[in-house]
Amino acid sequence: MTLAGQAAEAAEVASVQNPPGITGKRRNKIKTGESRLAFMLVAPTVALLGLIVGYPIVKAVYNSFLSDTQKINPTTGRFDPAGAWTGLTNYKHWLLQQCPSGAGKVVSCPTGNLGAEFWNSISVTVGFTVVTVILETVIGMGFALMMNRAFKGRALVRAAILIPWAIPTAVTAKLWAVVFDPEGILNKLLGTHFAWTSSQWPARAAIVIADVWKTTPFIALLILAGLQGISADIYESAKVDGANGWQRFSRITLPLVKPALAVAVIFRTLDVLRMYDLPAILTGGANGTSTVSILVVKQLHSGVYSASALSTVTFVFIFAIALGMVRLFNANIVGSPGKGGK
Repeated sequence: MTLAGQAAEAAEVASVQNPPGITGKRRNKIKTGESRLAFMLVAPTVALLGLIVGYPIVKAVYNSFLSDTQKINPTTGRFDPAGAWTGLTNYKHWLLQQCPSGAGKVVSCPTGNLGAEFWNSISVTVGFTVVTVILETVIGMGFALMMNRAFKGRALVRAAILIPWAIPTAVTAKLWAVVFDPEGILNKLLGTHFAWTSSQWPARAAIVIADVWKTTPFIALLILAGLQGISADIYESAKVDGANGWQRFSRITLPLVKPALAVAVIFRTLDVLRMYDLPAILTGGANGTSTVSILVVKQLHSGVYSASALSTVTFVFIFAIALGMVRLFNANIVGSPGKGGK
């Protein structure tokens, strides 16, 4: 483009951005009016979100500092009712495995206290998360690659793969409870009479199998969406250059599908960290399958304020993991353009 052409293009852009007859003062007034209108349109939604989401969070954090039981006030010598300010006591019970002794000193609580239950639930939840997300990602990638290929009956295969994800989790749990029953289908096929959910590791394996069966299609669907955006010309060029199947997968497919894969893994990780209904229905949280969410619901029946502290700790724990995963995948989910997502 010549210098004259560039000058004409710049003049045209300037005329569009700054129409003739509109002074700077009037232009600022228009922008101010647009900003005010935008704020008025967004304000009801922000207020509604603050009421529905913000208030329960603030209320739960406040309740976490209150006591569930009566205690003697050292100043008045009288019993303070439940709901009195207790500071960090609830958090100490959950995190430090400590409780106040009769002499007013802090000592280690016996085995089976709140802290022990919490850390055991954390280990179970993290274990479920790591195992299920890895299996679902690997299997989901295989399903996505298969569904992305052109073959006869592809639509039927896609529908069949997505069926488990469409089934409600409660129904899935009852379905697999029948499969793992001592008189169930699995024992009939194997010729055994084994109670799969009656001991620790078989019960955990049963939950992992059920969860992988149900939610692998979710990851496969997100990865498939990423694969659909890769042009076939890239693969053809790689074939011409002599790249084999593994090289095309590792150097073309994986880098280009990374944004979709990152979203799938992050979503599934957060979902498993909040897992409740599947183990609650399949095993009742027994035999080493109690997740953090099951512990929160259990604690609600014995202490609302202590459960609020546990919920707050769980929220911070999941939020920290989510933030770490966003940084790990370098996903440009938050932040200004140009930072991350490279």
